[in-house]
Amino acid sequence: MNHHERASAPSESGADNATFQQLLFGHARDRAARPALREKKRGIWHTTSWGQLAEEATALAAGLAARGLKRGGYIALVADNRPRLYTTMSAAHLLGAIPVPLYADAAADELAPALQKTGATHIFAENQEQADKLLSLLPRCPSVRCIIYDDDRGMRHYRHPELVSYDDLLAQGKELAEGRRDMLRAEAAQGRADDPAFLFFTSGATGPAKAVVLTHEALIDQARGAISAESLSDTDVTMAYLPPGWIGQNLFGYVQPMVAGYCVCCPESSETMLADMREIGPTYFLAPPRVLETLLTQITLRMEDAGRFNRALYRRCMDAGRRTRGHDEEASLGDRVVSLLGEPLIYGPLRDVLGMSRIRVAYAAGDAVDPALIGFFRAIGINLKPLYGSTETGFFVAMQRNGEVRPGTVGRAADGVEIALSPEREVLVRSSGRFSFYHGDTVATEQMNAGDGWVRTGDVGHIEEGGHLRIVDRVEHVGRLGNGALFAPRIIENKLRFSPFIREALVVGDGRETAAALIDIDPTAVGRWADKRNITYTGTVDLASREEVYGLVADCIAKVNAELADDPLTAGVQINRFLVLPKELSADDGLLTRTGKLRRAAAVERFAPVVEAIYAGREGVRLDDSQLGSTEELKIRDARTFAPNRAGRSA
Repeated sequence: MNHHERASAPSESGADNATFQQLLFGHARDRAARPALREKKRGIWHTTSWGQLAEEATALAAGLAARGLKRGGYIALVADNRPRLYTTMSAAHLLGAIPVPLYADAAADELAPALQKTGATHIFAENQEQADKLLSLLPRCPSVRCIIYDDDRGMRHYRHPELVSYDDLLAQGKELAEGRRDMLRAEAAQGRADDPAFLFFTSGATGPAKAVVLTHEALIDQARGAISAESLSDTDVTMAYLPPGWIGQNLFGYVQPMVAGYCVCCPESSETMLADMREIGPTYFLAPPRVLETLLTQITLRMEDAGRFNRALYRRCMDAGRRTRGHDEEASLGDRVVSLLGEPLIYGPLRDVLGMSRIRVAYAAGDAVDPALIGFFRAIGINLKPLYGSTETGFFVAMQRNGEVRPGTVGRAADGVEIALSPEREVLVRSSGRFSFYHGDTVATEQMNAGDGWVRTGDVGHIEEGGHLRIVDRVEHVGRLGNGALFAPRIIENKLRFSPFIREALVVGDGRETAAALIDIDPTAVGRWADKRNITYTGTVDLASREEVYGLVADCIAKVNAELADDPLTAGVQINRFLVLPKELSADDGLLTRTGKLRRAAAVERFAPVVEAIYAGREGVRLDDSQLGSTEELKIRDARTFAPNRAGRSA
């Protein structure tokens, strides 16, 4: 370890050995009437106070106990964000059980390994769709004894003994809780800070998903540091709209609210998300890069439909905003004047459209994010900053502080966290937020241990002046091109995805003479572009094959190559050839994770014939894969490259 930084976690009011059940009862005592959860149903917002949450969680815990949920048992959660999801988590913690959030859009065969590995006895399912998947798994998952469903639509004629509605279980629990309230309080009081609190599955982007066990203490300590750094309080508001199976959603939607007491709001649906945000006005926000890229694409497309004057005004204001607000840099007087004028004309209306008018702090997390994407949102006045962490480290490892936003870095070590680099420049982390173990995998647990409390992250990075951490890529993805240039594909892919026309990109080249890219276009954005130019097409496959679209993608790649040429460290890894894929990559195809990350190894294996054709110098290749669209020959084209440090001049 050749470099590390240490910061101490700030003290917080409350017992050092706090558990989530103790925090819940504390909020019910100190802020019983304040909102804990809000949910929009049929156009109306419904509020659950902290006092009501504690009462319902206690009753539900009594019902779950009667159904056999015990201390140390696992309860899986297969649902979207709803107050009852979080109430079930609280009820499980009151009993000393361990919630296991899973992805609601996962197929049954994806859920089976998680249920088998944990031996989950109880499952919270949102609706009939989830119940059907889980019932089909019962022969393979004999440990499951109870499935609680929330939405009873379509469930009337089900007669499976494992099924019980949330309403019926809650009613049963209320009757039992009257006589067992002291027992339930005593059960909750038995909990210790070092008890397992959650089991999260990793994304599986670099291999099979691992079952990560984190304690109450680990998660609460990490939350306290972040809350102190951003001065969060019970007056803050956030939106719960990301998959509950992701640790990031749970940190922002359950862990931090339990510490700070702020309100969590659940939108009615993904389609109404932006409208619901405008109504609620969140002050604290978390988004993975893919969500931010989608929002940017929507804004870009709207501006393309604007008149010439408005487009010119938008570009001028955005340029000025990037210089004055983008990275806390000094800007010219002219830029400052334009920014002042841009506030009522451009920035304010854009924030309002996005539902971000009241946001004090927002984080981009879950994957690498291009600095230009951060710069865009900061330019319009949104305090967006990258956040770096992993499931095994309690999510919060490095974060940018206000006034210390530095492009390309993820900030300094979070409070109470130490960061170091191994001799191979792998990022190592030491903090109270480290995971306890991988459930059922002692070998993998030991492999993550770097000694003396340090945890391996699997990321290559370096630490700049002032302790700011810069992440390069995953250890297994970093390589060299034949010309000796360092090859870190994620940096290039992030730049490509900044274009509104490119949804995903797979950049290859390790051990090759040059880099190449397989491009997954955004069919909505490219379709609108084609419609404006009267380009006819019959569908996404046909659209992706059009020469005009190849020209559009070539222009996008040329811009990225020009940026790469400006930096001596990346000038040698410009994209030389590319191909446009005929169909969007998806999690159902096994090429993306459920959080939208590219499964690089799976993609490289799937597209091996395409990659070989690119490097063989061929002009086309037949992709014989029914999952990925056309079996017709796909075109391979050369990309424009640039001389180092001479962006814009052809090599």
